Amino acid sequence: MSNMIFVNLPVADLPAAMRFWRALGYAFNPDYTDDTAACLILSDSAFAMLLTHDKFRGFAGVAPVDTARAREVLVALQIDSRADVDRLVETAATKGGAEHGAAKDHGFMYYRAFADPDGHIWELTHFPAQES
Repeated sequence: MSNMIFVNLPVADLPAAMRFWRALGYAFNPDYTDDTAACLILSDSAFAMLLTHDKFRGFAGVAPVDTARAREVLVALQIDSRADVDRLVETAATKGGAEHGAAKDHGFMYYRAFADPDGHIWELTHFPAQES
């Protein structure tokens, strides 16, 4: 069975969040994007729904967490190459995000993370053994 995943994340400023992700090279599905939500395409089967706080509250029934004080989720993405991991984290840091923690090279896995402008943590991993 093939499943798609949609991670719903609240954002304070939807246009700014969209500019941030476009700067990292990502696109949005216009069929699921309006002035309250944007469907960020992460892969053929993985998406992040960036929702205004009001829209998120409507789905969740509660206010979003304050990411400066708490975490509800860590989003991990497998990235095709170590160079792409580095490029994405470095671009994120220059476009309103911030590197989160130090890079780690475990041999079987290379890892770096960043916080997006809304404080959501994105963990980027590359597995060298999966290179062709």
